[in-house]
Amino acid sequence: MRIALSTDHAGFGAVKQLASFLTGLGHEVIDYGPKEFVVTDDYPDFIRPCAEAVASGECEVGIIYGGSGQGEAMVANRVKGARCGVFYSPAKAVEPIDAEGNMSEDEYEILKLNRQHNHANMLSLAARFLTQQQIEKAVKTWLDTPWSDEERHSRRVKKIDEA
Repeated sequence: MRIALSTDHAGFGAVKQLASFLTGLGHEVIDYGPKEFVVTDDYPDFIRPCAEAVASGECEVGIIYGGSGQGEAMVANRVKGARCGVFYSPAKAVEPIDAEGNMSEDEYEILKLNRQHNHANMLSLAARFLTQQQIEKAVKTWLDTPWSDEERHSRRVKKIDEA
């Protein structure tokens, strides 16, 4: 899979580690920057080209980082064709029902729902809230989860893309 990566200063170190992890899994990684650590950089400068690469099909998915991941997701979601969710940390659902309606205690279930129900093609990670081990598990879970072909999900995604 061809994966676009991008961040700002908050995820600079983590994104380099993730690139190595993804390459080790056999994926091709395209890094949209930044190329050097600059504490005053502006994440839209790096996130928008990454989201555009995903929306155009140049890359199949994108993974982006920020301190909270929120601003980065906002930028990505402004690009038509990009569907980006945010992941802060593992958490058990208050109502532990998985994507198929079964009971689940999986702390990464939200990532599965993000892919299955929303056909997310981008993932924004909260670099200040995740360990590298959590990042790698989250990304692998997200990448390994296929989109649902249920009509209700496809119908809703079509409405997102038309908005």
